[in-house]
Amino acid sequence: MKIEFVQLAEIDKAAVIELLNHPLVRRHMPLSTDFNETSYDQFIAEKQRLWKEHGYGPWGILVDGKFVGWGGFQWEQGDADLALVLHPNHWGLGKWIVRRMITTAFVDMGFETITILLPPSRTRIKGVLKLHFKPDGEMWIKGEKFLRYRLNKKDLSLKAY
Repeated sequence: MKIEFVQLAEIDKAAVIELLNHPLVRRHMPLSTDFNETSYDQFIAEKQRLWKEHGYGPWGILVDGKFVGWGGFQWEQGDADLALVLHPNHWGLGKWIVRRMITTAFVDMGFETITILLPPSRTRIKGVLKLHFKPDGEMWIKGEKFLRYRLNKKDLSLKAY
């Protein structure tokens, strides 16, 4: 399986719009709204701004050349927060993609710590805990509560990733 991270703007607009309007995806995205071409343009501009201001941001994710979702690291109140949004047809790939992202974060990008923010509706978190993320409080964004989990580079062996 070949996992590639590409510029999100390189991904077909219709594919991103379809992903972000999928009801199973939106179920766990409390900040989402109906996604159209206008909101797509705003979304891409915001993600490119993250790259410009912080030197990192989300990618389009390809597996064996096929778009499966988007994800990467987004600046959230001083933390590099790991975001991953996969099409439901590819949810089984999440573990492999996240492992690759963790290695990229700690080895290539030089982060010492990363976080994941999950809405309380995400009750299946065994996978996050197996990756050695630890509960680290909560955060409110635009009136929505998120549970924060943190992974410190010093707490794991990257050989496992």
